[in-house]
Amino acid sequence: MAVFEIRRGTSPVILGFPHTGTDVPAEIWARLNDNGRILADTDWHIHELYEGLLPDATTVRATFHRYVIDANRDPEGVSLYPGQNTTGLVPETDFDGVSIWKDGEAPTEADIATRLRDFHAPYHAALAAEIKRVKATHGVAVLYDCHSIRSHIPFLFEGKLPDFNIGTDMGKTCAAEIERATAEIAASAEGYTNILNGRFKGGWTTRHYGRPEVGVHAIQMELAQSTHLATEAPPFSLDPAKAECLRATLKAILKRIETTAFALKLTGSEA
Repeated sequence: MAVFEIRRGTSPVILGFPHTGTDVPAEIWARLNDNGRILADTDWHIHELYEGLLPDATTVRATFHRYVIDANRDPEGVSLYPGQNTTGLVPETDFDGVSIWKDGEAPTEADIATRLRDFHAPYHAALAAEIKRVKATHGVAVLYDCHSIRSHIPFLFEGKLPDFNIGTDMGKTCAAEIERATAEIAASAEGYTNILNGRFKGGWTTRHYGRPEVGVHAIQMELAQSTHLATEAPPFSLDPAKAECLRATLKAILKRIETTAFALKLTGSEA
């Protein structure tokens, strides 16, 4: 199976989708338990939600599920949030802390090495190549990493998650203008809540690629799934009315980011 999909565009904006894939090779599927086979921690419908919002954007999407290997984790296995509950490079549990593997079937170090080679590395090679191409074309590139998560997960965070969770690793991964533009639109969206660098400050992808000093910017958007799903439980179906309302705000964010990227190029402040 192809482990990633690319659609090349002419915009300085690149959309990354590391967690929307649901493909699991048969030999790995056989090792998952009934809980794991629910694939509950998928970023359900996120690539559909963003479809067509910025037609000229490049998109890079992982097709494999995060239970195969998490494309948004450090390949060295370093925790993104030391001291807090989280899941690893190849998760042993779901977001509720419940095992996803049959007894004795948890991935070994050899399994992880193989999956790094066959899944994680090819996805990031493709993403890095698109960033390089876009940067060469425009003098600036903005990676907007697209995510979603259930709004209530006590194992990971207290209470209800805000609707828009913007992550820039405390302003390190993108120009202040991009961070500000995104936060302003999220804050002005009627009926939604938002936070900047709250529980989610940007995953490994955002932190790895975001180098504003050389004109490569990265920002993560983690959406609460209550903003677009009919229910945050199986079958995790999309709510068309919720989705259409949300898409209007997401479109405004992407257009503002694109405009800001061009402005950074013109002023030379991206370097």
